[in-house]
Amino acid sequence: MDCLFCKIAKKEASATVYYEDDQVIAFKCIPPLAPVHILIIPKKHIKSIDDLTEADKKLAGHIILTAQKIARDLKISKEGYKLLFRVGKHGGQEVEHIHLHLIGGAKLYEEIRPI
Repeated sequence: MDCLFCKIAKKEASATVYYEDDQVIAFKCIPPLAPVHILIIPKKHIKSIDDLTEADKKLAGHIILTAQKIARDLKISKEGYKLLFRVGKHGGQEVEHIHLHLIGGAKLYEEIRPI
């Protein structure tokens, strides 16, 4: 498998890492859409949200709670932020590995490139 995000999770490709534990890794998105744009991915390869199973329920929740923790750590939670999963080609998913976008640090209206 030639998955860029799996390579990042295995430290075979470089990334600016903000958080890591045994289940997930969070790193800076390139190119960013806002001052804070971090991707949170599971270390387990799952192609998309549509491929989640009942066995992945805790992992899916952990991804979201990790985003919350990072937003609080970066002090953007008070003003607000956006969480975004893209699913499949028509949903704008570019890498076939589940990833949650944590986007914030500015008003997310027209002054930030539309998503």
